[in-house]
Amino acid sequence: MATKKSDKAPAKSARGTAKSTKSKAAPKAKAAPKKEPKAAKAPATPPKARHPRGRVLENHGSKEALAKSLAAVIARADEDTDMLEARLKKASNAQLLRLSRVTATVKQKYGSRDALITAIGNSAKKANDKDYLAKLQSFSLPQLLDLAAATERAARA
Repeated sequence: MATKKSDKAPAKSARGTAKSTKSKAAPKAKAAPKKEPKAAKAPATPPKARHPRGRVLENHGSKEALAKSLAAVIARADEDTDMLEARLKKASNAQLLRLSRVTATVKQKYGSRDALITAIGNSAKKANDKDYLAKLQSFSLPQLLDLAAATERAARA
Protein backbone atom coordinates (compact mmCIF):
# COMPACT_ATOMS: atom_id res chain seq x y z
CA MET A 1 0.00 0.00 0.00
CA ALA A 2 1.08 3.44 -0.66
CA THR A 3 1.68 5.73 2.24
CA LYS A 4 0.32 9.19 2.45
CA LYS A 5 2.54 12.20 2.86
CA SER A 6 0.94 13.05 6.15
CA ASP A 7 1.81 9.59 7.54
CA LYS A 8 5.50 10.09 6.92
CA ALA A 9 7.78 11.26 9.64
CA PRO A 10 8.90 14.86 9.30
CA ALA A 11 11.93 15.25 7.11
CA LYS A 12 15.25 16.00 8.83
CA SER A 13 17.07 19.16 8.09
CA ALA A 14 20.78 19.48 7.42
CA ARG A 15 21.50 19.65 11.16
CA GLY A 16 19.73 16.48 11.85
CA THR A 17 16.72 17.87 13.69
CA ALA A 18 13.20 17.27 12.66
CA LYS A 19 11.35 20.11 11.03
CA SER A 20 7.89 20.69 12.18
CA THR A 21 5.27 21.40 9.63
CA LYS A 22 3.62 23.95 11.88
CA SER A 23 4.96 27.46 11.68
CA LYS A 24 5.97 29.04 14.94
CA ALA A 25 4.04 32.06 16.02
CA ALA A 26 6.13 35.20 16.17
CA PRO A 27 6.71 36.39 19.71
CA LYS A 28 4.42 39.20 20.69
CA ALA A 29 6.04 42.57 20.56
CA LYS A 30 6.32 44.18 23.95
CA ALA A 31 4.57 47.44 24.32
CA ALA A 32 7.13 50.22 24.26
CA PRO A 33 7.26 52.06 27.57
CA LYS A 34 5.72 55.45 27.30
CA LYS A 35 8.35 58.15 27.39
CA GLU A 36 7.77 61.08 29.63
CA PRO A 37 7.86 64.40 27.89
CA LYS A 38 11.23 66.10 28.19
CA ALA A 39 11.47 68.87 30.69
CA ALA A 40 11.79 72.31 29.25
CA LYS A 41 15.41 73.37 29.03
CA ALA A 42 16.58 76.44 30.88
CA PRO A 43 17.15 79.38 28.61
CA ALA A 44 20.62 79.20 27.16
CA THR A 45 23.03 81.67 28.69
CA PRO A 46 25.81 83.00 26.53
CA PRO A 47 29.17 81.42 27.35
CA LYS A 48 31.51 83.42 29.55
CA ALA A 49 34.66 84.83 28.05
CA ARG A 50 37.70 82.66 28.60
CA HIS A 51 40.48 84.89 27.37
CA PRO A 52 41.84 87.60 29.71
CA ARG A 53 40.67 90.59 27.69
CA GLY A 54 37.13 89.26 27.53
CA ARG A 55 37.08 88.62 31.28
CA VAL A 56 38.37 92.12 32.01
CA LEU A 57 35.70 93.69 29.83
CA GLU A 58 32.96 91.41 31.18
CA ASN A 59 33.72 91.89 34.88
CA HIS A 60 35.18 95.39 35.07
CA GLY A 61 34.03 97.28 31.99
CA SER A 62 37.44 98.40 30.80
CA LYS A 63 41.11 97.94 31.51
CA GLU A 64 41.39 101.53 32.73
CA ALA A 65 38.61 101.04 35.27
CA LEU A 66 40.28 97.88 36.61
CA ALA A 67 43.66 99.60 36.80
CA LYS A 68 42.16 102.53 38.70
CA SER A 69 40.39 100.29 41.23
CA LEU A 70 43.51 98.18 41.77
CA ALA A 71 45.82 101.19 42.18
CA ALA A 72 43.95 102.38 45.26
CA VAL A 73 44.18 98.97 46.95
CA ILE A 74 47.70 97.93 45.95
CA ALA A 75 49.47 101.23 46.61
CA ARG A 76 51.81 101.28 49.59
CA ALA A 77 51.78 104.23 51.98
CA ASP A 78 54.71 105.94 50.24
CA GLU A 79 53.52 105.31 46.66
CA ASP A 80 51.66 107.70 44.37
CA THR A 81 48.42 106.11 43.16
CA ASP A 82 48.41 108.07 39.88
CA MET A 83 51.86 106.77 38.93
CA LEU A 84 50.85 103.24 39.94
CA GLU A 85 47.66 103.50 37.88
CA ALA A 86 49.68 104.57 34.83
CA ARG A 87 51.94 101.53 35.25
CA LEU A 88 48.97 99.20 35.72
CA LYS A 89 47.37 100.43 32.47
CA LYS A 90 50.43 99.13 30.64
CA ALA A 91 50.26 95.70 32.34
CA SER A 92 48.74 92.71 30.61
CA ASN A 93 45.13 91.74 31.22
CA ALA A 94 46.20 88.44 32.80
CA GLN A 95 48.39 90.27 35.31
CA LEU A 96 45.56 92.64 36.18
CA LEU A 97 43.18 89.72 36.70
CA ARG A 98 45.70 88.03 39.00
CA LEU A 99 46.07 91.24 41.01
CA SER A 100 42.30 91.49 41.19
CA ARG A 101 42.09 87.95 42.63
CA VAL A 102 44.84 88.75 45.14
CA THR A 103 43.14 91.92 46.35
CA ALA A 104 39.80 90.12 46.68
CA THR A 105 41.45 87.34 48.72
CA VAL A 106 43.24 89.79 50.99
CA LYS A 107 40.08 91.81 51.51
CA GLN A 108 38.01 88.72 52.28
CA LYS A 109 40.49 86.85 54.46
CA TYR A 110 42.44 89.60 56.23
CA GLY A 111 40.58 92.85 55.63
CA SER A 112 43.52 95.11 54.78
CA ARG A 113 47.22 95.19 54.00
CA ASP A 114 48.11 96.12 57.59
CA ALA A 115 46.05 93.25 59.00
CA LEU A 116 47.82 90.90 56.59
CA ILE A 117 51.25 92.08 57.78
CA THR A 118 50.16 91.65 61.41
CA ALA A 119 48.93 88.11 60.65
CA ILE A 120 52.27 87.24 59.02
CA GLY A 121 54.16 88.60 62.04
CA ASN A 122 52.01 86.59 64.45
CA SER A 123 52.25 83.31 62.52
CA ALA A 124 56.04 83.75 62.10
CA LYS A 125 56.28 84.56 65.86
CA LYS A 126 57.95 87.86 65.03
CA ALA A 127 55.13 90.21 66.01
CA ASN A 128 57.47 92.32 68.19
CA ASP A 129 60.30 92.53 65.64
CA LYS A 130 59.92 96.05 64.26
CA ASP A 131 62.59 95.61 61.58
CA TYR A 132 60.87 92.48 60.25
CA LEU A 133 57.50 94.25 60.10
CA ALA A 134 59.09 97.29 58.42
CA LYS A 135 60.63 95.03 55.78
CA LEU A 136 57.21 93.44 55.16
CA GLN A 137 55.81 96.92 54.42
CA SER A 138 58.07 97.10 51.36
CA PHE A 139 56.71 93.85 49.86
CA SER A 140 54.03 93.83 47.18
CA LEU A 141 50.56 92.54 48.02
CA PRO A 142 50.95 89.25 46.09
CA GLN A 143 54.28 88.61 47.83
CA LEU A 144 52.65 89.24 51.21
CA LEU A 145 49.80 86.86 50.41
CA ASP A 146 52.23 84.13 49.35
CA LEU A 147 54.30 84.71 52.50
CA ALA A 148 51.18 84.53 54.67
CA ALA A 149 50.21 81.18 53.15
CA ALA A 150 53.75 79.84 53.70
CA THR A 151 53.98 80.99 57.33
CA GLU A 152 50.53 79.60 58.16
CA ARG A 153 51.52 76.28 56.60
CA ALA A 154 54.77 76.25 58.60
CA ALA A 155 52.92 77.11 61.81
CA ARG A 156 50.59 74.12 61.38
CA ALA A 157 53.48 71.70 60.81
